[in-house]
Parts: sequence; C-alpha cells; structure tokens
Amino acid sequence: MRTIFCLAVLSMAAMSMVAFVPASARAHDTWVEAGALQVRTGEYVYVDLRLGNHGNNHRDFKLASKITLKPCELSIIGPDGISQDVKSKLIDTGNAEKEGYWTTRFVAKTSGVYEVVHKLDTLHGKTRAIKSGKTYFVAQGTGSTATGGPVTDRLPDGFAAHGLGLELVLETPLDQLSAGTPIRLRLMRSGKPLGQTLVSFVPRGMTLSDGVDANYERTTDADGRVEFTPREGNLILAVAHHVVEDEKGEGYDRTHYGATLVLAVPQQKLSKP
Repeated sequence: MRTIFCLAVLSMAAMSMVAFVPASARAHDTWVEAGALQVRTGEYVYVDLRLGNHGNNHRDFKLASKITLKPCELSIIGPDGISQDVKSKLIDTGNAEKEGYWTTRFVAKTSGVYEVVHKLDTLHGKTRAIKSGKTYFVAQGTGSTATGGPVTDRLPDGFAAHGLGLELVLETPLDQLSAGTPIRLRLMRSGKPLGQTLVSFVPRGMTLSDGVDANYERTTDADGRVEFTPREGNLILAVAHHVVEDEKGEGYDRTHYGATLVLAVPQQKLSKP
C-alpha cells in the first residue's frame, strides 16, 4: 500500500509540474523553406510552411506536429515588390492531422529575388504568440535581363524590415552567401533594433550543446546586429525569441514573440550567368 501511495503522490507531483510549465516552453516555432538559394527563371520551387524546433530549447531544426492554418499568413514578395498571398494554395503533405507540413508549388516567372514571409498571431494557453518566418531565393536567367546586366549584379545589399512584432532581417547580400562567409542579421522589434537578445543559428542535422552554444549562438549588439560564419553549405535556421511578461490583453497575460529565418547557404557564391 505504501508503494502504491508513493507512486500516486509522485504521479500527482509530476502532473502538477507539467501544469505549471510556461506555455512558451512548450510552444513550437514556425519557419518557411524554399529549397535551394538559386533556381532558373520559369522553373518551380516548393515553398514549405513548417512547424517544429521544439526540443533542445527551440534549437533542433526538427519537425514536430503541423501548424493550424487559420491564424497564419503566407506571402511571396516578387522582384517587382508585389506581394502575393499563397496561403490558399497550400496543400497538406501529411496523412494525419498533425503529420507532415504545408507546401505550395510556385513558378518564378521573373528574374530576381523572391522573399517568402510568414506571420502568425494566436493564443497558446494564456500566452499570445506573435511570430514571423522568412526565407529567400533567386530566380536566375540564362543571360542579361531587360533591365541590364546579370541578376547577380542587381541583387539588393540587404532587405528592409516589415515592421513585424519580431523579425530577423538579412543584411548580407544574397550573392555573398556561402560557406566560410559571415552572415549578418539584424533583429527588429516592431521596426526598432532589439539588442542583447540571443540568436541561434542551427544548421540542419546539427544538435546544439546545452546552455549557450558558443559555436552556433550569438547575442545581438545594441543595434540589434549579429553575425555568424557557417563552416559549410547547408540549410541554416536562425531563430530568436522575446517574451514580454507585462504585455497583456483579453485572454492572455503575456506575449511571446518569435522570429525565424531559413537560409539555403551554398558551398560557393552564386555564379553569374
């Protein structure tokens, strides 16, 4: 009887501990992917909306469950600056409700840079989750374009912030991305730089060490800037979080901001046609 009583007490204690785990500790991250950094103009890419990065304190780049689409937004901004909503075109890759991820086929008809932007605003228990995700790809023609010069001569030096709750902004030109070259990002909170915040750079297949991993994590400076040099070409997930305990509203008593950025870092820099 004593053994049964002890087991019951331990079980109740464990359930109590789970009940009081902060909602943000159980939350997942969302991110977007678009395959390789460079595609040929007129070819298709699959743009994925994924959910995961739950283990190892949001630093594992692994799928976990599947996001509910209702609170999500997904758009692709083309070289002309026009944003196209592609949420309605997403298809389900899973057999079960929480398996797989969402994806859509997209044809890059115009040469230039495409930016994929995802936004999420939802409640997770008593926590409001406001998140963003981005990625980029370049559609490259076979010669000079009508606007003059190869596409790689006209890539932007950096990208503008969208004024999201929390977002990672790429400041390294896309044609400079490669193994051994620093990646420069800027973390923005509602359009303003956010300093002294940890940013994790997780290469696919890599497991970060416990605590702060000096090899793959950096803290933003006073201007919100951070830099990381990848050792090899790979998909890299950059992720940052910012919790505001006193930001409350109807149905929630704090706000958890999250931002992700997936970069398809090539072994070598983009080549000119």
